[in-house]
Amino acid sequence: MLKSAGGRFFVVGLLALLMYIPMLLVGGVINERSHYSRNTVMNVGDEWGGRQTINGPVLVVPVTGPVTRKEVREVTDPETGAITKETFEVTEVKYKSSIYVLPTRYDATFDTVTEERKRGLFAVPVYTAELSVDFDFDLTELDDWLRDGEQIIWNRSFLQVGLTSNKALRGAADLQIDGAAFPLEPLAISGAGNSGIRSDIGDPRDMKSFRLALGFNGAETLQITPVGRVSNVQMNSDWLHPSFFGAYLPNSRDITETGFSANWSIPHLARNLPQIARENSLESAGQAGFGVRYYQPNDFYQKAYRAANYGILFIALTFLTVLLIEIRQEKKAHPVQYVLIGLAQAIFVLLMVAYAEQIGFAYAYLLASVATVGLIIFYGLIGLKLGRRTWVLGTMLVVLYALLYLILRSADYALLAGSTLAFAALGGTMIATRNEDWSGPPSDGKTRFWGRKSEAKKDAIDGK
Repeated sequence: MLKSAGGRFFVVGLLALLMYIPMLLVGGVINERSHYSRNTVMNVGDEWGGRQTINGPVLVVPVTGPVTRKEVREVTDPETGAITKETFEVTEVKYKSSIYVLPTRYDATFDTVTEERKRGLFAVPVYTAELSVDFDFDLTELDDWLRDGEQIIWNRSFLQVGLTSNKALRGAADLQIDGAAFPLEPLAISGAGNSGIRSDIGDPRDMKSFRLALGFNGAETLQITPVGRVSNVQMNSDWLHPSFFGAYLPNSRDITETGFSANWSIPHLARNLPQIARENSLESAGQAGFGVRYYQPNDFYQKAYRAANYGILFIALTFLTVLLIEIRQEKKAHPVQYVLIGLAQAIFVLLMVAYAEQIGFAYAYLLASVATVGLIIFYGLIGLKLGRRTWVLGTMLVVLYALLYLILRSADYALLAGSTLAFAALGGTMIATRNEDWSGPPSDGKTRFWGRKSEAKKDAIDGK
């Protein structure tokens, strides 16, 4: 290496930047493992039932009316026998666009029980849900939605409920209207790609109270669309780490050591869904939905990726510590030795991920950090010949990896801790090197025009 302190500092800085390459490779490995983990979660979740969104119920009232079409016919002239084509208007009575009515009162309760399904190294949280909905309809204004000549076919009315997937249905599927049971049937896949269930209920004008009970499986998310004029939704679960999302956050929530409960109360003015319409607005109502994500906090792949991002900072700080320790030694560290130390710290992240998949993040971090710190201390003692100053390097490494653990445990304070550490390291370096001669003594007897005063200039001044 160069003999001057400034030259060595410059070369070590370049080596630290060079170590960004193995950290990029490590980040690629972490992304690959994270992608494999996400695919596993998605596949297991889909097999169990997948993400669930409940749309409905909605009352569908068929309408018939006159439909006029033009028809071309051949007409024979009785006198001449000539055949000509003429256009006639033909009027027929056909089914037209139905009237879709959303509930007036809508009280929904979800009770979910979670469990973990394992595939290979990965645990996937899934849930079993019981849904109970009480609702009713106001049908007094339906005649206002008819056009000229149209007529409501009341006895062909039916209820439908949109689901993400019918295969998720596992438990009860029961519809009660005024205490009487009505059968449920699968709903054909709609234009929006959703499936669901339906029930032919006949004339609904004398029906007062509706109650729907569904049991189904799901994974990752549970979402519902607020279809009522006043929608009251209650969710209860034993999941400890809910993440609420969607168009509305809960009015109130209670998260304890045994699970969570949350309540929503949403008036019709707060949602973008018409109470009565001539088209099914629920097929495009995804943005109005809300629910809970069964979130796994502080996933160790996220921690490992943050560790890789901060890795270049920790490598640079380790290089700086070694440089400051050996700067006054007779034997200087070789660039290859710096590279070996940097590679050991890069491999630390891979060790942490590999063992975290087996024994969990905390124990994996402890094992990988102890192994890495121990290796660098051992190398500083026998390879760099730092002697007693090896313990200065060891102390610094212990502090660094303890701080890194705190950074990884709390994403909210990661930037604060990292920037503070970098500033403190820079300040400490500036103080420790305040009297350092970065240029070093001239080795060829020539006058140096920067740094300290050269001997030639000093002699010239003394001669005066």
